[in-house]
Amino acid sequence: MSDRTAPARSSRPAQGTVPDPHRTSDPHRAPNPRRPPFRFGYGTNGLADLRLDDALALLADLGYEGVGLTLDHMHLDPLAPGLAARTGRVARRLDALGLGVTVETGARYVLDPRRKHGPSLLDPDPDDRARRVDLLLRAVRVAADLGAHAVHCFSGITPAGTDESTAWKLLPDTLAPVLDAAAEADVPLAVEPEPGHLLATLSDFHRLREALGSPDALGLTLDIGHCQCLEPLPPADCVRAAAPWLRHVQIEDMRRGVHEHLPFGDGEVDFPPVLRALAESGYQGLTVVELPRHSHAGPHFAEHSLTALRHHAAALEGSTP
Repeated sequence: MSDRTAPARSSRPAQGTVPDPHRTSDPHRAPNPRRPPFRFGYGTNGLADLRLDDALALLADLGYEGVGLTLDHMHLDPLAPGLAARTGRVARRLDALGLGVTVETGARYVLDPRRKHGPSLLDPDPDDRARRVDLLLRAVRVAADLGAHAVHCFSGITPAGTDESTAWKLLPDTLAPVLDAAAEADVPLAVEPEPGHLLATLSDFHRLREALGSPDALGLTLDIGHCQCLEPLPPADCVRAAAPWLRHVQIEDMRRGVHEHLPFGDGEVDFPPVLRALAESGYQGLTVVELPRHSHAGPHFAEHSLTALRHHAAALEGSTP
């Protein structure tokens, strides 16, 4: 962030809430019986037709507790001038609305108007890899200034002409400076297994973690729909298996073998067991609805999604929704 004017982090609580005297020192673990077990958020990549300020106000009005903020040309553009000042304004708005935040980096064309999610951490051109690293470093600094509970990223697709073994050598080397920055900023880097990418499964996450020496700053983004799509375990079991490294959760419906993010009720995910596993895991971050292809009716799907999640949470607790 070349225009950054001050190195100090935001004074916002790491979870984006009013300070809680009962909170444990680790915001991701040890559930507090005095705090609701779920903190639902909605991703701005599913509200791309709204101005960011309008999107945040909508989510607060609907009753969400947080937002998955995708840095993109329409929402806190990470490459435009004045990023530090703009980030400060967003931080104050989040505070005023009582919203927590995760910073996400899955914008489709923020770096290259012709290549979806390009360039990636696996690009054969070192200068192109450096552009992705620069974006992630900016995201870490934004997350620190917003008091975000994690920064999300993914590996990218293995480029044509690059064999898998070469890609697996590139990924940890390219990601290392981002991890160093995340550790310095005290913001977990939460890597997402993404269908079709080099790092596609929980097993792949552990391969990366071991290649990097299991650094504390490296955590996991678990997408519940992706678990339904391709993991060998059911989604609830994926949550249990991922619990020690869980730093961010994305949620939506999905069908087995089809990577298509669907509104709740349109897929095959059994949500009450998933929410039960999350509650039992001690995860205290945001659980963010991920519907990037539904921005054409974003306000409707934001409302529908929260209603569905509250219904499933109430069913889990044996109470009336």
